Amino acid sequence: MSLLPSEIHSALAQLLQGLQSKENNTRSHAEEQLNNDWIVARPDITLMGLVEHIQAAQEPGARSFAAVLFRRVATKSRKLPSSEGAKELFLTLQQPQKLAIRERLLECLQRETLKEVRHKIGDAVAEIARQYTEDNQSWPELLQVLFIASQSQDAGQREAAFRIFTSTPAIIEKQHEDSVLPAFNRGFKDSETVVRIAAMEAFSSFFASVNKKAQKKYYPLVPELLNILPPMKEAGDSESLMKAFIALIELAEEAPTMFKSLFHSLVQFSITVIQDKDLDNSVRQHALELMGTFADYSAAMCKKDPSYTSEMVTQCLSLMTDVGADDDDASEWNNTDDLEAEESDLNHVAGEQCMDRLANKLGGQAVLPPTFNWLPQMMMSSSWRDRHAALMAISAISEGCRDLMEGELDKVLGLVVPALQDSHPRVRWAGCNALGQMSTDFAGTMQEKYHQVVLTSIIPVLNSAEPRIQSHAAAALVNFCEEAEKAILEPYLDDLLSHLMRLLQSPKRYVQEQALSTIATIADSAETAFGKYYDTLMPLLFNVLRQEQEKEYRLLRAKAMECATLIALAVGKEKMSQNAFELVQLLGSIQEKITDADDPQSQYLLHCWGRMCRVLCQDFVPYLAGVMPPLLELAGAKADIQLLDDEDQIANVQQDEGWELVPLKGKVIGIKTSTLEDKHTAIELIAIYAQQLEAAFEQYVLEIMEKITLPGLAFFFHDPVRIASAKCVPLLLNAYKKAHGERSPAMAKLWESTIDKVLEVLSAEPAIDTLAEMYQCFYESVEVLGKNCLNSTHMAAFIESAKSTLEDYQVRVKKRAEEQQEIEDGEDESEETMFAIEDDQTLLSEMNKAFHTIFKNQETSFLPAWSRLLPFYNAFITSSDSTQRQWALCIMDDVLEFCGEQSWNYQNHIRQPLITGMRDEIPANRQAACYGVGIAAQRGGPAWSTFTSESLQALFEACQLPHAREEDHVFATENACASIAKILKAPSSKVTNPQEIIPHWINTLPVVNDEEAAPYAYMYLAELIEQMNPAVISAADKVFISITLALEAETLQGQTAQRAAASAKKLVQATGIDADRILNTLSPETQQIIRANLL
Repeated sequence: MSLLPSEIHSALAQLLQGLQSKENNTRSHAEEQLNNDWIVARPDITLMGLVEHIQAAQEPGARSFAAVLFRRVATKSRKLPSSEGAKELFLTLQQPQKLAIRERLLECLQRETLKEVRHKIGDAVAEIARQYTEDNQSWPELLQVLFIASQSQDAGQREAAFRIFTSTPAIIEKQHEDSVLPAFNRGFKDSETVVRIAAMEAFSSFFASVNKKAQKKYYPLVPELLNILPPMKEAGDSESLMKAFIALIELAEEAPTMFKSLFHSLVQFSITVIQDKDLDNSVRQHALELMGTFADYSAAMCKKDPSYTSEMVTQCLSLMTDVGADDDDASEWNNTDDLEAEESDLNHVAGEQCMDRLANKLGGQAVLPPTFNWLPQMMMSSSWRDRHAALMAISAISEGCRDLMEGELDKVLGLVVPALQDSHPRVRWAGCNALGQMSTDFAGTMQEKYHQVVLTSIIPVLNSAEPRIQSHAAAALVNFCEEAEKAILEPYLDDLLSHLMRLLQSPKRYVQEQALSTIATIADSAETAFGKYYDTLMPLLFNVLRQEQEKEYRLLRAKAMECATLIALAVGKEKMSQNAFELVQLLGSIQEKITDADDPQSQYLLHCWGRMCRVLCQDFVPYLAGVMPPLLELAGAKADIQLLDDEDQIANVQQDEGWELVPLKGKVIGIKTSTLEDKHTAIELIAIYAQQLEAAFEQYVLEIMEKITLPGLAFFFHDPVRIASAKCVPLLLNAYKKAHGERSPAMAKLWESTIDKVLEVLSAEPAIDTLAEMYQCFYESVEVLGKNCLNSTHMAAFIESAKSTLEDYQVRVKKRAEEQQEIEDGEDESEETMFAIEDDQTLLSEMNKAFHTIFKNQETSFLPAWSRLLPFYNAFITSSDSTQRQWALCIMDDVLEFCGEQSWNYQNHIRQPLITGMRDEIPANRQAACYGVGIAAQRGGPAWSTFTSESLQALFEACQLPHAREEDHVFATENACASIAKILKAPSSKVTNPQEIIPHWINTLPVVNDEEAAPYAYMYLAELIEQMNPAVISAADKVFISITLALEAETLQGQTAQRAAASAKKLVQATGIDADRILNTLSPETQQIIRANLL
């Protein structure tokens, strides 16, 4: 029986017809009516009317549409009359109305017999359930209805129940978690495939919603879960099997070890699916994806399985041979000009991507043996597809297997290089691909050791008959040349450029474009050596830029702009002479003629202007008037955000490139990322202008700060925009300071608004890696303003932000420790966890630099605010986490360095950590502690003298450790050496027997790595020589060689080096040591330098 009058139903039916009309005007009028006359004016009647329409309508389409519209209306935001806030529309209704609506909605679900309509009603039910759970309210009768439905005689009802669980797993409250075990168990054993799949999907969704500890109680369901798979494979039901694999992939991401007891069986089954060519390729690829997911999330379990790695490598290679169907001679492949055709759903691409994952996650030790068990025979195969697959496999695994493959590059190149002369064009293409990838993955080694092999083999390929191979060979050269030093490239430049210039005459535009990109890369790497080709190339590029070209030639001209400006950067302003200004004018002319939003020249121009600014420096200033307006427009762009509340809107947006979809409270937010990427690029270029032009950029600083970079610090739609803004702020401050002066009223006014905003974002930034950038922005800004630029309010605000940051950090550390306890033996930390730890370490490091900068510029005035954080230092300094200990030690060092004698007030917090730190097994912590003791002697005054003299023994012990001179430890050792010198030299030193100690100190030399520690050690040594101290006279050979080694290593510079050299010369004259004998132990180059300075 209807609760609403018939005239309401008639009006609503008419409205629904209008909303579905094909006539735009009719539909727009209906939408307006819906919003104004129904949703705003009578939301309760709208929702009840739609539910009753679902109940009463005869046409399935009408019932479906009413259900979809109900869901859309229920999620609309509505202001609350009693407050400033808003809620989703359904939740704003009166309680009796909500009860009546949800009761009718459940009746609709229970009565509906058509699957498609029932799904739409289920989605509406799930939406209301979500609103209740997110608002911390309950819908008690829903769970009862769903549990009953999950046992219904009607398979459709059973499926519907599980579908709703999938959408809103949170409706299963903690007290009901145990009761769902039997429900899922029944669902997994259901007689209908569609119900079994729905149960799997529901379980996957529910499992992800419970905490890690609670998840283990559901592990016993795994055998029944996996039993669902074989019957679907036997029936050849690819669609259902694919859905099952998707659910398993989600579970494997959440808790891979839940499959541990049956993992081998799951591997064997998945391999049979991947092998089965009678199944759809999509399900085969999902089986591969499941296995790849285990490698991502539980590499240890995969490596322990006896067959996982070898079977997976075999299947990946097999899939990779599934290439070029119906195109055996590659004529179709070679004749296409669309080089970026979508291939992500093809088997060979899936195989390549999975090989890459296996190599990166399992490592070379696991992946290389089975791979190279196949590759040599595949390279010898008569089938071009096998040879192609082998080469693509080398490309795929080289990054992940880098450490082991690097020592075997001779053998790998022995497989790859001959392929460049293969009879089949796609094999030659794959050979180019492998060389290009290896040039990146083995960067340095490939260029230094194998340049002759690579370049003499790939340059002739530029002469290939096939344009696609010409283009790909040129692209591989980009990879090689961008990592090559100027000296390596120089002998090959003639050959390289003569071939590439011939490609500029190719009838294929994409070949010309690639040739320009390769020439640009070579210019960037060859630098001034490129100058001899300037007169030949630049006129060609100017000709391209001057021509009026059709739309299809825009990218070619953009590449020519890129090439010309990179050449300009390589050869410099003097070589270019007047051409530099001609080029800038040409770029300006091109910019004026750009009218289409999708013109690729716009993007390229942004970077071209930045390069020309670096070339011309101050001579670029007159061109800013033309460059800045479009740049400022891009940098000031607002976020383009759309609220998508139905499937059609979502589908339309998904078809457009450059959008990111974010689910939010039952709706989907569409964010146009292409706009944000342009904004990010524009801000990065502003930073280049500010850095290069400094005071000459002043006219733009205030506008940019106010409208772009300071708002950009809190631009939460796009992390890169915030990071670019953070890097830009100090550069803008510096430009303004250069124009107005450090202490000018104008500078003070800009600083006031800037520092407030920067301090504000320190406590608002949600992303850990971006927060580190904000701390860097803060301390670099303080460095620009200099001494005493912070007042007590600023320092208090900084400490409040730092306190909040440290509290959040401690919560993350505690959570990771709890998760670590849950990891089973043999399991590695997840990649996500390792990245999180790395982000936190970077954050602490940037915070340290911020504290250091404040102490450096504020000195003792920072102490009152800083002391509020002492509880954190005390906790960190005794932590088992070496990163925390280092963080605290470094800040204590700053107190000692910049607060002088007042640092003694905190001696109870400093002394014991330094004593313990000098014996810390972590070298970075030992270094910080040793440095701190030296600074206490140098800057702390008489109060510290007893402590520092008593620390000598620990410092000597640090120098005498067995591994003291190894790479990881040598900086700690050299800091200990320098600190001993500081203690012995300190005016307030309480060392009673320095003459006994000095010979032992000389034995801690040389200092040849740490450029900060070296001057203190060698200036003290120079004093001892000038005094003709007996200790240096008796160890003259040792002293002399220590000085020569420091000069050779260039840890001594300027006046310090000169004084050290002079003292060494004096030592030779005074003692008559055989300097030639000592110098002969050094390289000829070093001997020449030392003799010029000393003898």
